Amino acid sequence: MIQDRRLFLQRLAGVAGVAPFIPFFETRAGKQLLDQIAEREGEDTFASANDEDFWQLVRQAYTVSPNITNLNNGGVCPQPKVVQEAVERYNRLSNEAPSYYMWQILDQGREPLRRKLADLAGCSPDELAINRNSSEALETIIFGLRLQKGNEVVLTKQDYPNMINAWKQREHRDGVALKWLSFDFPIENPKQIVDTFVSAFTPQTKVVHLTHMINWNGQILPVKEIAREARNRGIEVLVDAAHTFAHFDYKIPDLECDYWGASLHKWLCAPFGSGLLYVRKEKIKNLYPLLAAGDPESEDIRKFENLGTRSFAIEQGIGQAIDFHQMIGAQRKENRLRYLKNYWAEQVLELPGVSLGTSLKPGFSCAIGLLQIEGKTPEEVGRYLFSDYKIHAVPIVWENIKGLRITPNVYTTTKDLDVLVTAVRKLVKP
Repeated sequence: MIQDRRLFLQRLAGVAGVAPFIPFFETRAGKQLLDQIAEREGEDTFASANDEDFWQLVRQAYTVSPNITNLNNGGVCPQPKVVQEAVERYNRLSNEAPSYYMWQILDQGREPLRRKLADLAGCSPDELAINRNSSEALETIIFGLRLQKGNEVVLTKQDYPNMINAWKQREHRDGVALKWLSFDFPIENPKQIVDTFVSAFTPQTKVVHLTHMINWNGQILPVKEIAREARNRGIEVLVDAAHTFAHFDYKIPDLECDYWGASLHKWLCAPFGSGLLYVRKEKIKNLYPLLAAGDPESEDIRKFENLGTRSFAIEQGIGQAIDFHQMIGAQRKENRLRYLKNYWAEQVLELPGVSLGTSLKPGFSCAIGLLQIEGKTPEEVGRYLFSDYKIHAVPIVWENIKGLRITPNVYTTTKDLDVLVTAVRKLVKP
């Protein structure tokens, strides 16, 4: 076990020479977690989904409040201790002599980090740009595409507001035509979703905007199937993956898209203000950068990183988040998250007046679930849960989707969710 732990710490080191400065894994809780990970090497990842002793050890790797039950991980996820420690360490280093340590030391870690991200995403490092969040990544694409007046873009009313507003700005500024679709989720028939998109395509359609997972209720769209139909018609495919990257196990090429953006401070649990942009290699040249580059038609993905001075501590902390994610295992994490969603949802569905705005089937959802209670507004349910039980969740009222979004994470225990179930049972008690 000691040798396994040493090897893992070496892999976790990131920037050369920092292995001795990962305090959490030198604590008793950290060593126990590493030992348990080693014991599960080669284990069927489904076997760990309901192993509460194991996930309690994972919880100790976080600094989450014991007094507030955070079930709004769909907004932004907390960072494990190793990530927090890394950001603090890199930030202290930067402040010793900023222009030296930031540009000549930490900035040298960007290319190794790009390779780590590419390995996780399953694509070439030359197709990935590191940025601050999904909105920055996706707006780089939306504002950088060479669209003309009359070109059509297909999107849905259930997409994320920042993206909707970006497309509306292109409509206002450039005269592109927006074709709006609307769905009554949850839907468990992928063909229905695919056919709805395909029926909207015309010879004027140039782009289809696909939200991989609808943030309001956790519905997963059949992106690959829609993308295949679109690209067969010469339509470019943009994917908003804010809620899927490091949430459930897939690689970017699996989606067969042209452009893709995600926030790393969501399910990867990376530092706040970190994101990722993917552009298919042959598409880079004709996509204009959001912030000016020396050569806007360069074929180098790095033209999308001309931000100027930024937080190198945040950027380099992404590496520790990747290592922590891979330590747990992508498939083990996905299985646990889906188990937690189904754990609370199946119990409350037995109560009168309670429904779920989310599918319970694996191909259509994962961690996010939308709680709906007859006769109660989402705001009323949210206020009740927090005031009486200190459960933090977010009310959703958007288009035709209404409910309280419940989103656990790997540090969430079934005991936390038992409190949620008790609270809902009390709220609907006749």
